[in-house]
Amino acid sequence: MANIFDYLSWRGDLCFSVSPFNPVDNVILSQLSYLTLDDIVPGPQDKNGISVALAVRLYNEKLNSPEGLKTTSVFKEDPDLIRNLGASRRFGNCQLFGYVNHFDTAREIQFSALCIYTGDGFCFAAFRGTDSSLVGWKEDFNMCFMDVIPSQLEAVKYLEKMAPMIKGNLRVGGHSKGGNLAIYAASYCNKKIQQRITDIYSNDAPGFHKNVISSEGYNAIKGKIRTFVPQASIIGMFLEHGSDYTVIKSSESGLLQHSLYSWEVTRNDLVRAGKTTISSRFVNKTLREWVDSFDNASREQFIEALYNILSSADVKSTSELESSWLSAAGRVLKSLGNIDVSTKKLINKTLAELFRSASRNIDTIFKQDD
Repeated sequence: MANIFDYLSWRGDLCFSVSPFNPVDNVILSQLSYLTLDDIVPGPQDKNGISVALAVRLYNEKLNSPEGLKTTSVFKEDPDLIRNLGASRRFGNCQLFGYVNHFDTAREIQFSALCIYTGDGFCFAAFRGTDSSLVGWKEDFNMCFMDVIPSQLEAVKYLEKMAPMIKGNLRVGGHSKGGNLAIYAASYCNKKIQQRITDIYSNDAPGFHKNVISSEGYNAIKGKIRTFVPQASIIGMFLEHGSDYTVIKSSESGLLQHSLYSWEVTRNDLVRAGKTTISSRFVNKTLREWVDSFDNASREQFIEALYNILSSADVKSTSELESSWLSAAGRVLKSLGNIDVSTKKLINKTLAELFRSASRNIDTIFKQDD
């Protein structure tokens, strides 16, 4: 059950010119995009970059500040990851540049990206997935009723701004929402940039509405998309994809498989698993049917209602719900008592339909794989 840390131990001494870029490198760089690197990595206005090794030193200084861990890390393994990257020959000399980190509660947008020169004539544009903020998750849920979310538009602008500054060909990718942004940006950027893109990596990322899948831009880059999902994938099965995906093994179970740190690797690839689990297929069939049972207006009303309840309860992040769930639950229950009758009816109706959808698809669990 080797993971990306084992991979760094095995291949960390080999530069990309010796051991070519592979799907595990994509996973590592996609995870790197989650680190908060404000005041460390230069922004799009600066043509100069910074090596990963130097970024590690500056990152550690920030990490040791009073609030460092909270402001610089999304996953608990992130500090160990960047230390290992900085110490490796493979990643230590990679150049980081073009870092952006936008967070806007009013616009309901959480967007971050950076570029990495890998020293093999390529640049990897990595788009960050959803962080633990409530706004970030709200933006994800907005995909249920919005054809385009603000981060997707930001991703296109980012790629079109950075591409003229980048030498060589492009790889783009990301994890979760980041993978979605990578595909969207590649689909809607101008054709000259599209032609420079050789690979688009989507790691357990949600899909799109049918108008995106059927667009000219998407079909132009469809053959370059490399989609990976874990066996128990939920998020990566959401909405439409329009292209094949590869199922890989994870050392975790259920939703915990969404973490890239749990994905199993070999010396130059991800470990294949064949197909998704029965439980994954049940949950995804249930959720698809549930979402399809409501029109866009009803989806929006339900999501806004839940968001307003959590906001009124002063819940700002999912990590807060996990670490102080008892206190947060009390505030949420108090907030529920203040909502109007029509909103209560909407929530009850929507949740009742979810249970009905689950009961209609329960037979999926008992069907045997071929």
